[in-house]
Amino acid sequence: MSTPLWTPSANRIANSRLKAFEAWLAEKHQLAFDDYQSLHQWSVDNPESFWESVWQFCNVKAHSPYGKVLEHGGTFPTCGEPSAAWFPGATLNFAENLLRRRDDKIAIVGLLENGQRRELSYADLYTQVEQLAHTLREQGVEAGDRVAGFMPNIPETVVAMLAATSIGAIWSSCSPDFGFQGVMDRFDQIQPKVLFAVDGYFYNGKTINTLDRVKSIADAIGSVESVIVTSVTCARTDLTSIVKAIHFSDALNPAAAPLHFAALPFDHPLYIMYSSGTTGTPKCIVHSAGGTLLQHLKEHQLHTDIGPDDVLFYFTTCGWMMWNWLVSGLASECTLVLFDGSPFAKRGRLLLDAIDREGITVFGTSAKFIAALEKAGHKPSQDYQLASLKTILSTGSPLSHESFDYVYRDFKQDVCLSSISGGTDIISCFVLGNPTLPVYKGQIQCIGLGMAVEIWNDDSQPVTGEKGELVCTRPFPCCPIGFWNDEDGSRFHKAYFAQFTNIWAHGDYGEITPQHGMVIHGRSDAVLNPGGVRIGTAEIYRQVEKVDAVLDSIVIGQSWEDDVRVVLFVVLREGISLDEELVQTIKATIRQNTTPRHVPAKVLQVADIPRTISGKIVELAVRNVVHGEPVKNTDALANPEALEHFRGRPELTH
Repeated sequence: MSTPLWTPSANRIANSRLKAFEAWLAEKHQLAFDDYQSLHQWSVDNPESFWESVWQFCNVKAHSPYGKVLEHGGTFPTCGEPSAAWFPGATLNFAENLLRRRDDKIAIVGLLENGQRRELSYADLYTQVEQLAHTLREQGVEAGDRVAGFMPNIPETVVAMLAATSIGAIWSSCSPDFGFQGVMDRFDQIQPKVLFAVDGYFYNGKTINTLDRVKSIADAIGSVESVIVTSVTCARTDLTSIVKAIHFSDALNPAAAPLHFAALPFDHPLYIMYSSGTTGTPKCIVHSAGGTLLQHLKEHQLHTDIGPDDVLFYFTTCGWMMWNWLVSGLASECTLVLFDGSPFAKRGRLLLDAIDREGITVFGTSAKFIAALEKAGHKPSQDYQLASLKTILSTGSPLSHESFDYVYRDFKQDVCLSSISGGTDIISCFVLGNPTLPVYKGQIQCIGLGMAVEIWNDDSQPVTGEKGELVCTRPFPCCPIGFWNDEDGSRFHKAYFAQFTNIWAHGDYGEITPQHGMVIHGRSDAVLNPGGVRIGTAEIYRQVEKVDAVLDSIVIGQSWEDDVRVVLFVVLREGISLDEELVQTIKATIRQNTTPRHVPAKVLQVADIPRTISGKIVELAVRNVVHGEPVKNTDALANPEALEHFRGRPELTH
């Protein structure tokens, strides 16, 4: 049995919201559970009772009650008629649930890379949403209209989303580092009526102007009737070049009528999210207001232990689902800390400084950021107090064993390190943290309550301690409504249900551990297959991260002599070149800790590795370039020029 890196104290367990939920279940329904596993099993065996309990415990605000919790609960969308319908009859408003608090408590702290800091109380937030919603209604925005945000992670973006969704409009956003075509690939599909935009942003010590792009986007999307622009890089931007543009500050109408929250069905569309788009035009994934709200309340309160006394931070842009996840924290009445800029500005110290200065209790970041801190020699426990910090969240890619060790050695010993994994597809997590469970090295703590997650082998049988496909066997409320402009549901069905009948196949390659945790070994479509043996890419990345000379890496399978050979590309520290000695060090490190099949046939140096705008490496795009195949949508990449480092490499011809 593995020894845990961290075990919650008896006091922390007793005072957690998860234990309060269990006590509530005992009082209301005379239910008792021996451990988390028994609670989880009850939650998936009794979906109606469980999700109704979450609704009641988390105090969802509704305009009209539901008739029942679940109809046709055995069928996913597009997998047969009729399909699962959650809380039929209920009407609610997403924004109203996030604006339940209206006092002087700080709702949002907005931080920019250049040092700017602003606060917005819950009362001020409500007032601004009220004023902006009035303007949107005057502009003709109605329930079902799309409102798009080409915006950074600043308070105005939250206000815009809440104002739009208070009316019942559908919000969709991407960050201002998207190029023109990347924005068009997304927003032109959904035809927004209103475009929120920004004059520019600060990143890595630079000021980037976006006004020309805003004009091009507004001119190109025929449905846009109004452009509302926030000035970030100057006091008041000149908008004369953009037709129908007004300043955000002018859109806040001080004579606004009282805020009216539209009463809408549980499954009313809330968000349109986008797939990464690296294999073609992004898919437009539609999420419901009720499903998103209920799932986020569950994850925040029961799995992350967030309440009114907490200060929640997650490094994200508005083009990543973690922004949507972050802002839902308002429904649990905590304070949000928003940051826009480079996470590595001032060598990562900007974000670390914010923990102490803002009293952050839950600090969310990427596995790459944690690994980069270690590579840079940061020892936060020596340089910061970190007294407020109780939880560190990590996502974006699997968190390596070494990063687990680093956090408990050099960050903070008494902290719940929760690696989490899910995706844009479900706007939440399948597997995530738990304030009442130990943390084991390299493991995600648990499967989420209400999520019937299993790992299936090649025979479609559930397995433990073996690698396989991550599936979800029963419908869940945050399952997408479908894809936009997919009238017959065929694209939606192909994306998730073509592999197994009426079973959600998530596309992750994972393993359930003896401790009931989860290890994600990589994306299924990036799994390597040398000699017919399936290898998750994360298994190799974990070993490569141990080599001090390597800053970053990407691994692919290259078709070779009727088989597949493993090819590893590495980015090295400045001043280091890849020689045979370093190649052998890398190969030996991989071989010693895995199997000979994991050892790359080729190790090659590159100057940079291509990533999506949300920071994820793109193994499929690199694989296509190596094989001389086209990459269908380079506009989805933050640094598409990096693909050229992989094209036509003579080392890969022999």
